[in-house]
Amino acid sequence: MNWGVFEGLLSGVNRYSTAFGRIWLSLVFIFRLLVYVVAAERVWSDDHKDFDCNTRQPGCTNVCFDHFFPVSHIRLWALQLILVTCPSFLVLMHVAYREAKEQRLREAGGDNYRCIYPNPGKKRGGLWWTYLFSLIFKAGVDVVFLYIFYRFYRNYTLPRVVKCELPPCPNVVDCFISRPTEKNIFTLFMVVTACVCVVLSLIEAAYLIGKR
Repeated sequence: MNWGVFEGLLSGVNRYSTAFGRIWLSLVFIFRLLVYVVAAERVWSDDHKDFDCNTRQPGCTNVCFDHFFPVSHIRLWALQLILVTCPSFLVLMHVAYREAKEQRLREAGGDNYRCIYPNPGKKRGGLWWTYLFSLIFKAGVDVVFLYIFYRFYRNYTLPRVVKCELPPCPNVVDCFISRPTEKNIFTLFMVVTACVCVVLSLIEAAYLIGKR
């Protein structure tokens, strides 16, 4: 990944965000993205390999693992982070569109040119609605994924032992999850940071509406 381009995009988003938006960005990219890249991926790297059931029946372990882990935490978090950061870049695209339109009008108008967007980054008109939509969308994405995690993994925690009786298992077998305590800690950390991000997005939306 080209971190120079990434840093430029992040700086651009910060430039057009409110104070609440800057806090939200810091929380997402430092406490969620970096934790995901540096630590969480490694914790879940052995989830299938070390998922052990007390049977040698072929296929039993795979079936039980698929039943208790329908979607990996890591893949869900990756999708969540992608969807939750995209609206911020939509604001950048809207500002870039304004600047490009202003440049075209300047070139076409010559001496008769009348400035439409004195400050293209000012949250007025369509940009205000784009920014508000991005806040609602970000909060909505986090809420939806919190619900998905709750449905798949009750109370956001993993048990140390699960009992499986799905075919082709010969009977009720005990299956053991790799490092459940460590995974629970990371899961709860990601859940708490997602909740804080939802609250920040809603506060920023209220601030934006109140300011208007």
